[in-house]
Amino acid sequence: MRRGERRGAGGPRPGSPVPAGKASLEEPPDGAAADRASGPGAGRRSTESEVYDDGTNTFFWRAHTLTVLFILTCVLGYVTLLEETPRDTAYNTKRGIVASILVFLCFGVTQAKDGPFSRPHPAYWRFWLCVSVVYELFLIFILFQDKLDGFVPAHFLGWYLKTLMIRDWWMCTIVSVMFEFLEYSLEHQLPNFSECWWDHWIMDVLVCNGLGIYCGMKTLEWLSLKTYKWQGLWNIPTYKGKMKRIAFQFTPYSWVRFEWKPASSLRRWLAVCGIILVFLLAELNTFYLKFVLWLPPEHYLVLLRLVFFVNVGGVAMREIYDFMDDPKLHKKLGQQAWLVAAITATELLIVVKYDPHTLTLSLPFYISQCWTLGSVLVLTWTIWRFFLRDITLRYKETRRQKQQSRGDQGRAVDRVDGHLPEPEDPPGPAEAEGEGAPAPN
Repeated sequence: MRRGERRGAGGPRPGSPVPAGKASLEEPPDGAAADRASGPGAGRRSTESEVYDDGTNTFFWRAHTLTVLFILTCVLGYVTLLEETPRDTAYNTKRGIVASILVFLCFGVTQAKDGPFSRPHPAYWRFWLCVSVVYELFLIFILFQDKLDGFVPAHFLGWYLKTLMIRDWWMCTIVSVMFEFLEYSLEHQLPNFSECWWDHWIMDVLVCNGLGIYCGMKTLEWLSLKTYKWQGLWNIPTYKGKMKRIAFQFTPYSWVRFEWKPASSLRRWLAVCGIILVFLLAELNTFYLKFVLWLPPEHYLVLLRLVFFVNVGGVAMREIYDFMDDPKLHKKLGQQAWLVAAITATELLIVVKYDPHTLTLSLPFYISQCWTLGSVLVLTWTIWRFFLRDITLRYKETRRQKQQSRGDQGRAVDRVDGHLPEPEDPPGPAEAEGEGAPAPN
């Protein structure tokens, strides 16, 4: 499933990077049984869709490291030799920071490691990986400054996109409901969390969040049933077919159904709990950052943050799922998942630094009691499901085997005690004649 595997029946494209998570899904267009049995698709997971690709290698897919390096050098040379440097220190500082970021993005887009997604192009996801690094550095810079301005997402679109990331109705619903409980619990810290019950459960959970989750699940259903057969643009004879191929370039190259199975093992249970906690923390960061950094809802960073997490969140969730689902192949957490976790933690640290007073406002007694009870119930279920239940099942199985062994031994003893010697075989006619004949003198 990774870069080193063969590409369909025709081998890897010469001179072009093969997107990770792509090679093992490809098969020759004729779908010969022998090729499928021994080809790269033989190791495909049951949750992965089949992909057919004719292996066309075009300019669009080739690596352009030297081209990018040449253009970048020309631009820097022009700025250095031909453009007059302004005398405004503040302007030059901002310009230098922007130029540094652009150079880093050029390097990352051409040289960074590919992620699990390849549509619309691997370079697109490498770009967002580099933007994640820049954003994390920006957050760390804010962590050491004074106050700034803010963020906030939209309900329906946010939950539609979150559903495409998580790919599971139960997990999305749990996150949605738990966030409403968090709003109830923290309304003494953030005034905008104070809403009537109708706003919490009807408008938020059922209408906005619920409709977004429903539409997201319908989209996931379509993606899981779609046939993934790719053909080079110039190999398509009709104009309509070419336009359709261009539009489908912005859909996934292949599809993997997420089967989280949290109760199947302690490792998966803890991982799913961790994913839910990170999602809830990222949601809370949205509102706390807006509050402590004095950012109005209409601020442009609201949209930028939404666009950012839409592009990096899907990659991070796929890397987490691969890490959980196949720990032998994915021995370390993916780079985008690592960065998203670091960004979420850094955002929390910014909130802690800029307004510790708000965060240290104690919870009302009944709220703290409810959360304590809920935590105890979850911990109790975890201990019972993954420790006591397994011990009980093993004990019952051992006891059953011992009882079965004793029953087998008892039946064997009964057969020995009640055994009667079998009568000897009657002599044959020749033996009877021999016995009746007189003995020779």
